[in-house]
Amino acid sequence: MRDSADFYDPAYGRIRRGKGRRRGTFDDEETYAKRVRHPDALQPTQAADETDCPPDGGRWSTWDQSTPSERGPLPHPDWLVTELAAVDTELGILKTGKEADVYLLRRGVPGADASCLLAAKRYRDSQHRMFRRDEGYLDGRRTRESRVNRAVAGRTKFGMEAIAGQWAHAEFTALGRLHGIGAPVPYPVQIVGTEVLIEFIGDADGSAAPRLAQTRPDQDELADLWTQLTEALTLLARDGLAHGDLSPYNLLVHHGRLVMIDLPQVVDVISNPNGPGFLERDARNVASWFAARGHPGADPDRLACLLKEEARLA
Repeated sequence: MRDSADFYDPAYGRIRRGKGRRRGTFDDEETYAKRVRHPDALQPTQAADETDCPPDGGRWSTWDQSTPSERGPLPHPDWLVTELAAVDTELGILKTGKEADVYLLRRGVPGADASCLLAAKRYRDSQHRMFRRDEGYLDGRRTRESRVNRAVAGRTKFGMEAIAGQWAHAEFTALGRLHGIGAPVPYPVQIVGTEVLIEFIGDADGSAAPRLAQTRPDQDELADLWTQLTEALTLLARDGLAHGDLSPYNLLVHHGRLVMIDLPQVVDVISNPNGPGFLERDARNVASWFAARGHPGADPDRLACLLKEEARLA
């Protein structure tokens, strides 16, 4: 739904005039659902005449609706379909949350073999989002307009719109940065408004990779996953970052490979005054899970100290 009010554009960090776009927020206390059809889920990002829609349903690829800065880092992976003749077909819902839902899409060229699976994370509109834990994450994130900063600090209606506009862009930006330093995250394909399209982590038949909390690894597998985790967190800390909300529920395990997801709240631990606390909380949440399953090296305090040393905060 669009209107003519001023809106906050996170790509520019300031207020823009003209046609407003729906904004969303980050996931909080997410719930998970089986992959089922959702009748109102797949909508063209831009208004289109019905005669311009693909004959078999779905929508035309939104690749050309993103600017180069709103697409994933170069070089684009070989599996990604970028042809403008491609169609996005919704296959179902992967995960539901109070602020965002994640859908499974197949982007493919009709009549050709070229296709890929994508996860579409769609942030909710202003009537449905909730910001219960955003204050700490927003410390150190300031825009170039004092009006926006005051509104965010005061949690006014406009401020909530500004906060909402930041989260989708924040996740896309974080994914691009982390992918660039070699962190185990999904490849960020593109962002259109408040829809973030990312690499689907799962099998070719659409089966999503399980969350770490759902797995039952043996001791050898547990040790390997712990090594991957500590290397990933060390990589982030060395770059001055913390996941900010890490838990066994936003770590995926795909054929033995650990992948971090749900990253809109990534924290710059240098500029954020609570940075060391976020590092400690991430370490405690995941190390406790490994320790409960008998891994001898999973020490929350030792991991937290390591991360603070790598971030040069100790």
